[in-house]
This record gives sequence, structure tokens and C-alpha cells, in this order.
Amino acid sequence: MTPVEQIVEAASGPVWFQLYVYKDRAASEALVKRVEAAGCSALELTADAPILGRREREIRNSLSLPEDLWAANLTANASRDAGGGLPMADAFAALMDPGLTWDDVGWLTSITDLPVLVKGIVRVEDAIRAVDAGASGVVVSNHGGRQFDTAPAAIDALKAITDAVGDRTEVLVDGGIRRGADVVKAIALGARAVQIGRPIVWGLVVDGEQGIDDVLTLLRDELDDAMALCGCRSVDEITVDLLEP
Repeated sequence: MTPVEQIVEAASGPVWFQLYVYKDRAASEALVKRVEAAGCSALELTADAPILGRREREIRNSLSLPEDLWAANLTANASRDAGGGLPMADAFAALMDPGLTWDDVGWLTSITDLPVLVKGIVRVEDAIRAVDAGASGVVVSNHGGRQFDTAPAAIDALKAITDAVGDRTEVLVDGGIRRGADVVKAIALGARAVQIGRPIVWGLVVDGEQGIDDVLTLLRDELDDAMALCGCRSVDEITVDLLEP
């Protein structure tokens, strides 16, 4: 996979880095310094994966990376040896720290000048704790439903969280954004922005870089249409009353 340095060099806009914290904190700190030096503009600390959820399809398929493919940004030295070529669940358990606490948010902000957002928030209490711990933002997300299949949907958790901390920090939402109308709903519920995962992957699989461009263009066109049909001339005019009967 592509090292973060090459991604930042090729990017035409800001690049954020999604961070998992390792048992080896020195390795974690080295990775943070690496992505900071590469030019990333923010860190997203993954808070909803203390362990890997029971992903039954991955278990059945014994998901592992082929010998010629490795997650180049998984470890500070971009080495395959850290995971030992194990199936992904075993590699995750070997590397990642399952014992993170809110103090680790403070630790992370102390070793970098980059803003730190906490990703994986679906409870108001946790959003408040994240902000109190020094997070520059929270990302409302249930990890695409892959971590815990009875977790609340991000969109259902969003408004309570934006009501609680939206005046103190940036609130984003990740997961379930498939149409332009979904973006309107998220903004109406208080999100500053949305993050898009699976549609990007689908576009990539269908037609590579052009497929990704097509997905983003389609979402932007649908957003324009949805705003026009809601009578909104700008994002600032997207308000929660649009969702009320």
C-alpha cells in the first residue's frame, strides 16, 4: 500500500491520518512524528476498536494480506515484520493497545502540534469526555457497523452529540453517507462535515481513480439538487427544521 509521504505529495488538499495506538507507545509516537513530518494536517484517533470486532466474514475467509502487499502506514518503520504476515485479526491483536483511556487523548495532544479528533463516538458522555480531554473535534461513527452489530447508527446519535458539544468543538459524522440527501440530513442535525468511506472504495473497484472522481462528482451533484429542492441557497441555510414533519 502507499506510504503516507507519497499520498501527501500527490494530494491537492489537506490529508488527515487515522491513527490506531500501539502497545509500543514509542512506535506510536514515531508514527505520529512521521505523519506530521509528511505534512498531514490532522490526526483521527480511533476510539471504537480496543479489540477487533467479531467480523464473521473475515473469520470465514481467514483474511490476510498477500505477500506482496503490506500496510505501509501501519507501523512507524513501515515493516511487514510487526504483523508477522498473520491474518488481519491476529496482527491487530498483536500490535494494538486495547487499554486506551481518556488520558491517552491528552498524551497524544502533548506529542504533536496537529489537531486531534476522536473517531468512533456514539454517546453524548463520551463526546463530552473527548472534548474535556483536549480533542479538537469528534467524529460520530460506529465503525461502519463492523465492530459491534447492535451499536446505534451514527445518524441516530448525531443530534444529541452536536447539541451537547457542537458549540465547543467540531463535530463530523462518518458512516452511512450514500446520497447527497444524506449529507443534507447530517448537516441539518449539526454536523460540520461528513466523511465518506465505502462509496470511495466501490468507485475505486469499478474504475480506479476515475471511479472515485465519478462517485464524488455524483455526491456533489446530488447535494446541489437536494439543497435546491429544500430551498437552501447555502449550507448555512440547512437547518434541523427541514427534517421535521
